[in-house]
Amino acid sequence: MKTIRMISLRQIDLSDETFSVNFLADLQGLRSSIQEIGLIQPVILREKGDRYQIVCGFRRIRVLGELQIPEAASRMVRENDVEEFKLFSLALHENLTTRGFNAVEKALALDKLIHYFRIDPTVAIRTYLPLLSLETNEKILKTFLSLARMEDEVKRYVVKEEVSRSNIRRLAAFNTEERKAILSLISCLKLGENRLREILILLEEISQRDQCLLKEIVDRPELHAIVSHKELTPSQRTDRVKTALMNLRFPRRHQVEEGFKQKKKALDLPPSVSLQHDPHFEGKRLKMELQFETLEEYQSLLAELFTLPEKKAFQKMLEEEN
Repeated sequence: MKTIRMISLRQIDLSDETFSVNFLADLQGLRSSIQEIGLIQPVILREKGDRYQIVCGFRRIRVLGELQIPEAASRMVRENDVEEFKLFSLALHENLTTRGFNAVEKALALDKLIHYFRIDPTVAIRTYLPLLSLETNEKILKTFLSLARMEDEVKRYVVKEEVSRSNIRRLAAFNTEERKAILSLISCLKLGENRLREILILLEEISQRDQCLLKEIVDRPELHAIVSHKELTPSQRTDRVKTALMNLRFPRRHQVEEGFKQKKKALDLPPSVSLQHDPHFEGKRLKMELQFETLEEYQSLLAELFTLPEKKAFQKMLEEEN
């Protein structure tokens, strides 16, 4: 490489991202550093015709532009001195030693290695998965390659919510329109790995059983009402969305649950008495729980429960359950 030169940002082709794998880069720390003491590490540029191509330093050049600093200290590579693959490898190593990559950036790096630089997949697995701190197997490679081809809004969700690899694979099983529909539903929810998996599976099963588009499910009035409810927290929305999807997936069980609720209501039990059925309505046993603090409260509850056998609603409930 040549000695360091000051290059005008106007001479740099900012649209050429051959060597870039940036996605949702956090620039605040870098911006503060450049504002305070300037550019510490020169960028690396490659001569390309009468302009320059960025090899290393996409984030630095972006910050310089935002701060209206017109020039960048640069090390130069002549156009035909170093092959593109070696420059890409240089860019990978420099980024990994200075900041590391998020999941999408790892996916973009692997996608370029396989589809742009034509690296053999076995070489990518053996050499580049460990470099990116990933397990060396074909399944992991396919997972990240599928992520690289997803829509930007889905990639943003994956990074923001730190979506697991197993759920990335589930998202990859849907097409573009299906993923967009899913995102319109889940983006306002608070989902951990397990809840996201449950919702993705429910959506897929409902769609397959009813032979309908995912968008038709997501646009159902009961789901739309939950998502658009401003007073609900993300966690509350999540619980209600899951319940609504469970009702769609298992309509018979939902019907039984609603019937049981009506039967309980007819008993007019005190608020401190809870009557529960088997969680999945697979058995016929009932469970009753009492809440009290004093002996008087306990005695009062027992007195009310003592009258239950005389209530026709209770007798009918036991006859129907048995």
